[in-house]
Amino acid sequence: MKKALLLLCALLCGTLTAQNNDPVWGTDYSESCTALLVGKKASTDGSVMTSHSCDGNYRTWATVVPRRKFESGARDTIYWGLLKTEEPHDMRGVTIKGTIPAAPETFSYLNFGYPCLNEKQLAIGETTFGGKRELRNEQGLFLIEELQRIVLQRCTTARQAIGLIGELVEEYGFGDGGECLTFADPNEVWQLEIVGSGKQGKPTAMWVAQRVPDDHVGISANIARISDVDFNNPDYFMYSKDLRERAKKLGLWDGKEPFKFWKVIGTGKPFAIRDYYVMSSLAPSLDLKYDAEELPFSVKPDQLVSPQRAIAVYRENYEGSRFDMLKNLKVAVKSKGDDGLEKIDSVTSPIMNHWMSTDMRNLVNTLKPGAIEFQRTVPVCWCSYSFVVQCRSWLPDEIGAVAYFSVDNPAQSPRIPIYSGALSLPEGFAVCGQKRYREDSFLWKFREANRLAQVAWGKTKNKMESEAMRLEKKMFEEQEEIESKAKALMAKGESRKARELITKYSADFAGSAVHSWDGLKREFWSMFGRGF
Repeated sequence: MKKALLLLCALLCGTLTAQNNDPVWGTDYSESCTALLVGKKASTDGSVMTSHSCDGNYRTWATVVPRRKFESGARDTIYWGLLKTEEPHDMRGVTIKGTIPAAPETFSYLNFGYPCLNEKQLAIGETTFGGKRELRNEQGLFLIEELQRIVLQRCTTARQAIGLIGELVEEYGFGDGGECLTFADPNEVWQLEIVGSGKQGKPTAMWVAQRVPDDHVGISANIARISDVDFNNPDYFMYSKDLRERAKKLGLWDGKEPFKFWKVIGTGKPFAIRDYYVMSSLAPSLDLKYDAEELPFSVKPDQLVSPQRAIAVYRENYEGSRFDMLKNLKVAVKSKGDDGLEKIDSVTSPIMNHWMSTDMRNLVNTLKPGAIEFQRTVPVCWCSYSFVVQCRSWLPDEIGAVAYFSVDNPAQSPRIPIYSGALSLPEGFAVCGQKRYREDSFLWKFREANRLAQVAWGKTKNKMESEAMRLEKKMFEEQEEIESKAKALMAKGESRKARELITKYSADFAGSAVHSWDGLKREFWSMFGRGF
């Protein structure tokens, strides 16, 4: 019974593990990852934020990699294939691509599938935009996740990280497809877009980084968005040394038109539904148009953005808007009014949700042509994990940055606070749950209840969302107290005890969240186990 219902959940919700163009996903699966950026004067408290949703069949295991010291002449090994492994020691499918000189000493960092935060409050988000295949040169040494690891180990600021990436790809080459990295430190937030240099000659890269103004927000959603490059404004732009020359040599730019990076590298229209919807919801006064050629790179929000609001972006299903996929999926429900007379209401079918599979959409559209127009929502049920990182200049580095982390569908799962000074991660984090069902994996502590909830989302939504919000409220209410205690310990020179305190707090909070989702799972089994 249990296996059968989980299969039903997967078919209804589109949650079976699959690759691009798999029959379950069709082409919808290819759009993966969303990153929101918030400048310090655009946030409610002066913090800087970046974020990332790792949407796809990528590893969910994560660890804290401690500081390391290397002897003179030591080499740092560069790997390909780490995104699909099951545990930290799993090297199946992993290859050694090469080595570079090791740094004398490295910073500790959070090693997620795409490494995201170090002990110095340098944070990184990521999205993939692919780009032209002819620009990719797999002779290049680096994939994007290894560049993230190296700069987190060696850098303290966004500018420093971008500069080091430029040096590394110039010397050793970039072997990945088109990628975007969003960098935050306690003072600035930047967006870097990078592609390969073509298959001829020594591999290098073409890249541009643009700073988001302090009072603006930005977004990256699998599409290159950097437009006109101001080559004379180093405070807001950084770029590869031979960018214009290489673009002309490759026939990507005629040297006369304005140098619009998204157009030069040929990724097509520089925004889609996610970019438009998030920017429009944060700055409705701008009256942005979906049929415009391009959107602004960033916008000044009508209201300052809190970390709670940034987290809420990752729950955006466009519900109630013209993009709502469920707007036509109404059923008649009988009820009694206050006068005791029977009435009929039209409500969204309770068995429908915003994450249904391609097969389910095809079935509905066959029965009623045009009933569902697919839209790529910000949250997806094939998400591996997501986080919003808040960097704060007024706090010590050990507690200044905090990643609000979740696994699985970010519209359902609760957030776990993980600090930049964490010494380890909660139990179960070191086990990926993507390759198979594993009860020891942190992912499945949440995924099972989430999938059960999607069997009849109309009946479970309020319960699951209210529980997620209860935990989020608890997290932010407790934040000031736990940080005050840690700060007091550091003031007395007891940094280790402070880091132990915040590490234990994250583990305790994760345990509380797991307990809540276990309760939801049991409740939903009671609802659906006998059929409905």
